Amino acid sequence: MLSITNLHVAINGKEVLKGIDLTIDRGETVILFGPNGSGKTTLLYTIMGIGNYEVTEGSIVFNDHDITSMPAYERARLGIGMSMQRPPSIHGLTTRGLVQMCAADRDIDIDKLARKVNLEDFLDRDINLGFSGGEIKRSEILQLMAQHPELVLFDEPESGVDVENMALVGKMARELLEENLHPDQRHTMKELKHERRTSGLIITHTGHILDYITADRGHVLYNGVLCCADNPKRILEHLARYGYRECIRCLS
Repeated sequence: MLSITNLHVAINGKEVLKGIDLTIDRGETVILFGPNGSGKTTLLYTIMGIGNYEVTEGSIVFNDHDITSMPAYERARLGIGMSMQRPPSIHGLTTRGLVQMCAADRDIDIDKLARKVNLEDFLDRDINLGFSGGEIKRSEILQLMAQHPELVLFDEPESGVDVENMALVGKMARELLEENLHPDQRHTMKELKHERRTSGLIITHTGHILDYITADRGHVLYNGVLCCADNPKRILEHLARYGYRECIRCLS
């Protein structure tokens, strides 16, 4: 579904990503770890086409479309959606209005969707204006549910979210990634991946999202370089024990 090849990205003339190679198959969920300033958010924003990021070399291909130079709205129409870590407030645009835009021509029941994320009382309020951290995350999830993208990008879904909201965000993220296709049956990872059509790329610091979703693969991004790949929970356990200094050792 997604193929990133030798991706170099700079901002204000400074190189941030240094030759990223990453593929994500249909139905695959990938977790991205890394310390602050390592380039994780830059990678997601570059895939989505947001911000003042300059691709100096390499390519991004999504479902056989070269999207490297596409504007964000075209990438969204192709089927990429994103939940930002700190989305902006928007004066004069209601949550209902934005959700309807995300749905495009799809016939959806906005009130029913909003009830699933306990956001029905916020539909006629301006986007994120006066929202708590948990309410902002639930609003982001609602927009993604309306859009129904094929590739979902999550930038730290745990950030600013309390335990109660984390459970709801995690549950709805699992639903977005189609892990509830057959709740009455047990599936192996191979079978589950075959059934799913939605893929995910998720940035996490704490790993709490792994309590709610089943990720296929994890990577560590350090100093603009993808330096390892393994089972996400194994990576998280290793980072909790040794920190990112092991990444420095591997790179050297």
